[in-house]
Amino acid sequence: MGRMSPLFRRTEKKPPAERVVTLIGKPGCHLCDDAQVVIEKVCGEVGASWEKKDITQDEELHRLYWEQIPVVLVDGAQHDFWRVKEERLRKALTG
Repeated sequence: MGRMSPLFRRTEKKPPAERVVTLIGKPGCHLCDDAQVVIEKVCGEVGASWEKKDITQDEELHRLYWEQIPVVLVDGAQHDFWRVKEERLRKALTG
């Protein structure tokens, strides 16, 4: 068989090094600290980058996510909230 048509290629995932995990939390939030530990570990293992945003400094994030923090985004799309599961995050970044 020949090569796959480019039409089917758009479903390919980006390599972990091109992906960004965002942690949305607030100072003094124990679950946010727990989430950060998991994110640092998984991103370190797979080579993805991550960033942290303070929900108290961003009106839009506050409006969207206040009742769910910590919220984890992968490439800007919501991945998880409250508790971050290491295996699920790893799969999202590498699967």
